[in-house]
This record gives sequence, C-alpha cells and structure tokens, in this order.
Amino acid sequence: MAQKKSNLMWGGRFAAGQDSLMEEINASIEFDKRLAEQDILASKVHAKMLSKQNIISESDCKSIVKGLDLIASQIKKNEFVFDRALEDIHMNIEAQLKEIIGEPAGRLHTARSRNDQVATDFRLWVRDQIDLSQKLLRGLIETLLAQADSGVDWVMPGFTHLQMAQPVTWGHHMLAYVEMFSRDLSRFSDARDRMNECPLGAAALAGTSFPINRETTSSALNFKAPSANSLDAVSDRDFALEFLSSSSICAMHLSRLAEELVIWSSAQFKLISLSDRFSTGSSMMPQKKNPDAAELIRAKVGRIFGANVALMMVMKGLPLAYSKDMQEDKEQVFDAADNLTVALAAMTGMIKDLKANKENMEAAAHFGFSTATDLADWLVQNLNLPFREAHHITGQIVLIAETKKCDLCDLDLGEMQEVDDRITEDIYSVLSVHQSVASRSSYGGTAPSQVRSQINRWRDILDL
Repeated sequence: MAQKKSNLMWGGRFAAGQDSLMEEINASIEFDKRLAEQDILASKVHAKMLSKQNIISESDCKSIVKGLDLIASQIKKNEFVFDRALEDIHMNIEAQLKEIIGEPAGRLHTARSRNDQVATDFRLWVRDQIDLSQKLLRGLIETLLAQADSGVDWVMPGFTHLQMAQPVTWGHHMLAYVEMFSRDLSRFSDARDRMNECPLGAAALAGTSFPINRETTSSALNFKAPSANSLDAVSDRDFALEFLSSSSICAMHLSRLAEELVIWSSAQFKLISLSDRFSTGSSMMPQKKNPDAAELIRAKVGRIFGANVALMMVMKGLPLAYSKDMQEDKEQVFDAADNLTVALAAMTGMIKDLKANKENMEAAAHFGFSTATDLADWLVQNLNLPFREAHHITGQIVLIAETKKCDLCDLDLGEMQEVDDRITEDIYSVLSVHQSVASRSSYGGTAPSQVRSQINRWRDILDL
C-alpha cells in the first residue's frame, strides 16, 4: 500500500518497487516536516499566481487554497499523519491535498519542481530563523546595556592572559559584549539581505515553458526579487551556510561570555552571583551551586560549528544543479538554529538575573599592581621620560611592592625615590583604581564618562 502511494507521485517511470533500504535512506519527512508552514504558504502563492496567469482555473485555485488551509489546521492540531513512504513534506502535503479535493490537487505542481519548491521553503525557513535570532540578539544587547548602566563606575579587574592587567569598569566590560553581539546582528542582517531572492519558478533547473509571473510570487512571499539564474536558484545553499557561519560566530561570542560567567561566579573570584534559575546543585555535595546554563552554552558551540562544517562538506563537491546530497542540508541547520535560540534566550536570562558583587570586584581590582601602567604613564607625562625607560623604572618599583607584599599606593615616597629621585608626591594621584579608570577617557575607553556616552549611543542606535 505504501509503495503504491509513493508511485502516485513519481513512480510512472519505474516497473518495480523500491528496496526497503531505499526508503530508509531516501525519506526525509522525520525532519523536513518542519518546513510545513513554509511549504503551504509557498504553495498557496504559487496556486494563486497560476490562476492569475490563466494556467489553472480560478475554481481549482480556490479548491487548492482551501485544501491547503485545512491541512495547515490539521498540522497545527497534530491531526496530520506524516507518511514515511511519501518521502518528504512536499509529497505528504500533496497526497493529503488530493485526498481532500481530488483531481485539482494534481494541478498545483504545474510549472514547479520539488527542486525549486524545497529551495523556496528552506529559504523562507532560514529567513524566519534569522528574524528570530535578531530579535533574541536585540533582547540580549538590551539586557547587557541595563547591566552596564547599573555599574557605569564600578571598578573591576581587567585581564590579559587571565592575569590582572588594568582596572576597568563593569559597564565597560558589559559594553564589550554589546559590541560583539551588535556585529552578530549586522552579520545576520547582511545574510538576510543576500538570501532574500525567490527560487520559486526556477523549476527543476532550467525554468519553465509556462507563462508564469515570478515577480508576483516573489513579492507575495516578501522576497526582494526572483533569483536571476534557474541553475543557481535550485542548487544554492549559500543562504544556509551564511546563517550557520553567522550563528557560529555568535555562538563563539556566547561561549566567551559564558566562560567569564563561569570564572566570575567561582568561589575563587566571587565577582558575580548567578541566580538559582540558571544554576543547578549536586546530588552528592550539598554546598554546590553550579553554573550549568553557562557551561551548556559553552558546549553548544561545538554543535553549531559542526553544523557549519558538515554543510560545507555536503556542498563542496556538487556539480550543478540539484543532487540528492542536498537532502542532507537541513538537519544540521535545524539543530544549529535550535541550539542558538536556546543559548541566546538562556544567556539573556542569566545576564538579566546576575548580581555583580561591587565590593568584591573593587577589591580584586587592587590585586596584581593593576595601576602600574598609570605609574609609567605619569613618569612619561611628568618627567618627560621615554616610555621604555618609564616602563623599566615602574618594573623596579613593582618589584619592591611585591617584596613588601603591598600595593603600589602603599609604598612610601622615599622607597619610590630610591629608584628615581625625580618622583614626587603627585605620583599618588594616579595610583588608585578609581583614578586609573577615570583617566582612561579616550574614545572607547573605560572611564565612566565614556561608558555613559557609549550607553547613550547604543540606546539611540536601538531606539530604546
């Protein structure tokens, strides 16, 4: 029975049935049923265009659209039975349409192929996913801005090599991720603009002899234009690769932030506290509060990176136009999209809920002689020393402080003058962490005045 149903779609050429293993390797309905909404939308638009061009009758068009609406309702209510023998979402919907409206269903496939059909459906799905990713990114950026606003002048350690480097402000650190995620927004926007061409009407690979109007279908599906080359239209998966590439970079940024949350929330750092909503405990150790959400975000990067590489490997050796290899283009995209979506949502929740420990951050900012660069800069600016000489003198002073196990600001003036007798009492004006961050007032710097300016700039950009 299943073989007979399948043959109704394409089996006229074949005298014998398929081996059961062929059905196993060929069927894609388990995953491409996610394209049902896009497939029904594109089919309705195609039917209306065929009617408008007098390729099918108006009554057949109305029957097709009504039947497709009923199928959409069945799918939404989980009343639609997906049949593996019918291979994919396109043939499942067409078979059900025939069950509902009869002979007119066979006219829907006029002037199109599953090649341009799936290229259109998949492109619509990816476009929708890009829109969702951008919405989630905006939410994350707004949450980071709120954190930055709460700690414009809160001092914290700034690291290089995960070693104390210079003090920075909490607001400045949050804004660094605003910049990162804003570039992700831009990448998704660029990808969306490039992919927003409609393949429908390219047919199998060479276009069609029917007098279709591709501008009509393109406009109805909110594409900016029909694709200009039918061969490229059915064989292009750049839109999916660009989505995966943009997702990979975004996931990498999420992973970097997740890593910092893991470090900052540890007992050794105590710079932040994560909420219970995004933490877990231990089945054995009752004291544990684990940053599992952050760790899982960090791990999901591998799946998203892997999806990107997998699809490139699928596409790298394919001649024009369509090859069945391209059926392997969807599962990894779906998986990457799902994981990016949950990672963005979870990160937004964590950032919204976390509490920055102002006192601990300021205390940590004093460790590691964090104002040593300020001391060197003072020597350059006030004693007119070459920076390399100032660097050497500062290093000697740091060694004294390290030996005494004290901070630079706790050294006696005489101890510093033993290194260079030109140093004056004014040196203490630059050795506190608050003075240090306040002095970094160059554009894009960590000074609270600059942080406030950047917060306002981003609120203007995002129209907040």
